[in-house]
Amino acid sequence: MRRWSSRGAAIGSDAAGTTAARCAQPAAADTNTTLLTEPPPSSPEAEPEHHYSFSVVSPDQRAEWEKNLTLGPGDVLSFALYGEPTLARIETAIGPDGRISYLEAQDVIASGLTVDGLRQRMDDALGKYRRSPRTIITPVSYHSKKYYVLGKVVQRGVYTLDRPTTVLEALARAKGIESGQVDYDIVDVADLQRAFLMRQNKRIPIDFEKLFGSGDLSQNVQIEPGDYLYFPSADVKQVYVLGEVALPGSVTYRPDLTMLGAISARGGFDAAAYKSHVLVVRGSLNHPETFVTGLGTTAESMNDFKLQPNDIVYVSWRPFYRGEQLLDLAATAFVQAAVSGWVGSDVVKP
Repeated sequence: MRRWSSRGAAIGSDAAGTTAARCAQPAAADTNTTLLTEPPPSSPEAEPEHHYSFSVVSPDQRAEWEKNLTLGPGDVLSFALYGEPTLARIETAIGPDGRISYLEAQDVIASGLTVDGLRQRMDDALGKYRRSPRTIITPVSYHSKKYYVLGKVVQRGVYTLDRPTTVLEALARAKGIESGQVDYDIVDVADLQRAFLMRQNKRIPIDFEKLFGSGDLSQNVQIEPGDYLYFPSADVKQVYVLGEVALPGSVTYRPDLTMLGAISARGGFDAAAYKSHVLVVRGSLNHPETFVTGLGTTAESMNDFKLQPNDIVYVSWRPFYRGEQLLDLAATAFVQAAVSGWVGSDVVKP
């Protein structure tokens, strides 16, 4: 009998040694399914050399958004006029509507501008009342850029991206991955195979098992504004039905669950479904085993397929020609559905 006790495990410089979650090996493919093979991995000799570290430590590691940093609601600025020290205003916040005021320049739109851009806009606005004004703007603190850490972490929530931050630093700030007790052993309760980083509705390819299991810092990418970092539970057994079905979402796994049963549990195919080609994704999102099934022309004549826990069943809206294209669509649909389903209940401000 398993006995679980919730307990947080903080992560520090030894985060790379975190034990990776282990998942069951996939069963053999049904004889009526097609196994999509992956292209061979690229040779290490062909890859350029990089220097990787736990944190962002040098200017050449800055991401593009940092090189052209824009302002937003909540950012705090100090203002002054050159040669007019008595007119200084300190720690003025940009309002929720993205506007800010200074002297005669009222309700100036600051959101989306760089500091230099706002300085020019302030000079133009004040120039209607003063002769050749030279505005001095000093950033005090940044609060407008956010990222999210969700799932089986000790302190899930929304965080301010107020400094350059990597995946490991973001996880450390969230107090690390949760751990539990199984048969007197302390184990991590997050499934690293299915953990993901979502950016602009796309999955960023990160191998969390390599990052935490073998300390591969090439996987330690920078966090960007709006990123979602998610660590799913290793103990939840579900199947995800996505794409052109009536009610995309999860289905509780049971040993006799098949592809058609899972699709039926989510309301069946919708009118746009391409029923003769259904993709089943199994295993890690970085190294998946993929099956194309549903070779019939109607729901009644389809070749059924037995599912395993955490399988993704993706129904496309059109024919596809390359397995890689469909896999990308399925992975994107999965992370979008995950964020949509979990963001409301799992995000709290720490």
